[in-house]
Amino acid sequence: MIKWIFILLIVAAIASLLGFRGVAGVAATGAKLLIFVVLIVLLLALIFGGIVIA
Repeated sequence: MIKWIFILLIVAAIASLLGFRGVAGVAATGAKLLIFVVLIVLLLALIFGGIVIA
């Protein structure tokens, strides 16, 4: 999922440089959404013991 975040951020950067604001906005929004999903899953894993920090 992290791979998709980086891909979407690169697409957003290139699209904004080329002037495609719509594509850049959609790609950036998708990346933001995936970042929040990753953070929520990580937080839930920490809370419910899926990841143990020693």
